[in-house]
Amino acid sequence: MTALHEQIAALPTSLLERLRARGFDPDRVARWAASIGKDRDARNRLPGTVLPPAPGDVVDMPAEGTPEHARCREAGLAALQRGEVALCVLAGGMATRMGGVVKALVEVLPGRTFLDLRLAESDHLRRALGAPVPLWLMTSEATNGPIREALGARLQGGDDRCTTFEQHVSLRLTPEGGLFLDEGGEPSVYATGHGDLPDALRESGLLGRFIARGGKTVWIANLDNLGATVDPAILGWHLGHGGPLTVEVVDKGGDKGGGPMRWNGRPVIAEDFRLPIGFDPKVVPVFNTNTFLASAEALDALQMEWVYVEVEKKVGERKAIQFERILNEITFGLPARFLRVPREGLGARFLPVKDVEELERRRPSIEAIARARGILG
Repeated sequence: MTALHEQIAALPTSLLERLRARGFDPDRVARWAASIGKDRDARNRLPGTVLPPAPGDVVDMPAEGTPEHARCREAGLAALQRGEVALCVLAGGMATRMGGVVKALVEVLPGRTFLDLRLAESDHLRRALGAPVPLWLMTSEATNGPIREALGARLQGGDDRCTTFEQHVSLRLTPEGGLFLDEGGEPSVYATGHGDLPDALRESGLLGRFIARGGKTVWIANLDNLGATVDPAILGWHLGHGGPLTVEVVDKGGDKGGGPMRWNGRPVIAEDFRLPIGFDPKVVPVFNTNTFLASAEALDALQMEWVYVEVEKKVGERKAIQFERILNEITFGLPARFLRVPREGLGARFLPVKDVEELERRRPSIEAIARARGILG
């Protein structure tokens, strides 16, 4: 048995049970530990051929007022009214970016938190459609308790209309491959990334019950991107192409982030660090917003070998190593179509808020869009 395995085996039983209930795999952690610092850059970069997206890979959303847009909207409304769509919001992480406050509970507009606005969207959809759109929040150990407390009575229905499920966790490592212990001498637990969603959602039972009720589409969006609301026309476009996955992309505005590529002939989303040396990401004019429409059945059946990326974190004054997976890698497991959506004006679908400064800048746009879409009265 290796020293790391011995360290893990010596952990309190209660901690190990808690970790295993959230996807912890000691053997996988041991493999990670053995790889620390060894050809990290080469491991991250995609083998084979990587090219810019081919013509037709990125499609513009049909303009409002056109027959095509009307057809998409009609098809999307019908699916929503049949109860075939669930909204899954990414609300996990370690609650470190907004001054240590769980982001879902940060006040975005006077008296309205991120969570309040997502709940207001859910209420608006139910009133407008005459049918509920379930709201599922993927939380973490750091965010689940506070979010469930804030949801209060909304959790009492017991019918999956509004609930949470937790993403996976693991243990931080030292640069030498041992367990990283915090200042109190305790193992340092962290959430392993938004890429946990397919596995965590399936393990929660929510996805299976949704499919059994006739659910067809899971709409996935970041908590902090309040532009990524449920839109019947986009849903109709997704259903119309017949594939299992739609990814919303927007024009770059100096942003950095994963973009659509052709990898060995297949359309995927790849982060810059996954690209071959010498590939200039600037040749791709759009990037991923982390908003996905996925076939529920395809998501449920997804079996793929996820890439866990080695990441250095500063914990206190020391360096720790953790391994994370990225949700956009789902495009390596499911055939994807890329839909270019607006990022400006009342139709904007990309309003990310990563810190307090960005929130201050975006407040006017968030309020205007929320009012235009019926989320605020």
